[in-house]
Amino acid sequence: MSLNMSQTQREAFLMDLHVGIIGIERQDAAPLCVPIWYDYTPEKGLWVLTSPESQKGQALATAGRFSLCAQTEAPPYQYVSVEGAITETRPAELERDSRPMAHRYLGKEFGDQYVANSGNDDSLVFVITPERWRTVDYSKLGS
Repeated sequence: MSLNMSQTQREAFLMDLHVGIIGIERQDAAPLCVPIWYDYTPEKGLWVLTSPESQKGQALATAGRFSLCAQTEAPPYQYVSVEGAITETRPAELERDSRPMAHRYLGKEFGDQYVANSGNDDSLVFVITPERWRTVDYSKLGS
């Protein structure tokens, strides 16, 4: 029995709310692996927001690609891991990018507070179209 998810299952999992762990290659150092908020739709791809001056932003600009893993924290364990080249980099817009991401993770009320307290957001949006998928769904083992 395969524990892999179907395309529909893996896309639904990635669209659900999880904190991702982004992995970015670096020269002369181990890959940078840190938690990050993300969003995904099959039409738009997977995207993250970060400051261009941050370690993530600098590593993304240099590497030109990243991987992201999202998982459940309780049994039955599931995860989806994707990787791909960055297909778009653009300045984040408040109403198109920053506020929807804050609402996704914090809800409307706290998301709006987060955005209001973020000051002048100079974040960039980094988008990938997943090229490789790795998935596991231990719920397929039954109870």
